[in-house]
Amino acid sequence: METAPATFPWEDVWGQDDAVRMLRAAVDDPLQMTHAWLITGPPGSGRSTLAHAFAASLIAEPGDEPAMRQVLARSHPDLTALRTEQVIIRIEEARKLVERAYFSPSLGRYRVIVVEDADRMAERTSNVLLKALEEPPERTVWVLCAPSDADLLPTIRSRVRTVRLKEPEVDDVARLIAARTGVDPAIAAQSARHAQRHIGMAQRLATDADARARRDDTLRAVLAVRGVGDAVEAATRIVQAAGDDAKAITALRDEAERSDLLRMVGVAPGAAVPPAVRAQVNALADEQKRRATRSLRDGIDRVLTDLQSMFRDVIMLQYGRADDLINTELDDDLRALAAAWSPARTLLVLDEIALTRRNVERNAAPALAIESLLVAVATGRTSS
Repeated sequence: METAPATFPWEDVWGQDDAVRMLRAAVDDPLQMTHAWLITGPPGSGRSTLAHAFAASLIAEPGDEPAMRQVLARSHPDLTALRTEQVIIRIEEARKLVERAYFSPSLGRYRVIVVEDADRMAERTSNVLLKALEEPPERTVWVLCAPSDADLLPTIRSRVRTVRLKEPEVDDVARLIAARTGVDPAIAAQSARHAQRHIGMAQRLATDADARARRDDTLRAVLAVRGVGDAVEAATRIVQAAGDDAKAITALRDEAERSDLLRMVGVAPGAAVPPAVRAQVNALADEQKRRATRSLRDGIDRVLTDLQSMFRDVIMLQYGRADDLINTELDDDLRALAAAWSPARTLLVLDEIALTRRNVERNAAPALAIESLLVAVATGRTSS
């Protein structure tokens, strides 16, 4: 199949030629256009990048590159983008989106509402969007993003046109990361493999030696668990490492946001915050705390995904499949575990990891959830 040209603003959408063709056709042909879209695909497949390239093409006049760049920078007045930094999208946020949806475009051809984490809407929040999706204004387009259409209510799915993204190959992700960052191809290949094709995570691993070391330490700590005491100690280390990882991601951003806010309200660097603007500074601090909670839970989920990959390797070895391992650096340890355990025990641990991921997403205490999981790793039995 012919590859779609990588023309602006689509050039950063990587490896999704069929999806790009579909959306470019909709931009060019009103008969192929609809008012609400759902972009689905695995984490790291480029859902958000595609959504904003689509928004840029819809809002700007053809060839108006400055306007397109403004959309891609999330600063165009006719773009409303929501990417929650919290556990769920709040109903108040959904109501604000619906209000914005009924404004006419101010400068562009369309008003576009992008919801990057549509799978984080509870049923009550999803219902807020229904009326806007059922009776949309003529020049408003909704673009929802989620890992799968199954993550949304049937009533939402029935009102959108779905674009399904492909999962990229490990070798392709490695080449992309090496080209983007200039890192050693061997590190890019290892990072793509460890990230399980997640482009954003692969790039972070490739460019952050500390993140690579934390991942390796975590997996080796779990491999060393032999009893309940080991489980408790390893759980503490894992939660601490996930917290350190989350802080590394958010610290610079938090400080930059605070500095930008103080500069905007005229407070000089190092000066005391006047009482008149304390409410704004405190509101930003509260938002950053909520984001830190989300970032920690995302960090715990990344750890659990890494553990899932490790025990997936064990079950592969137990069934005689050694040609497609993710954690090849741990080959000797994984083979020893595969020989010592039964496949049933490995599958039990994989089930426990999946359950732990769901529990953490539902606000279970991370340390207790990880402890319970590692007790199952140590004993081969669940607590239930």
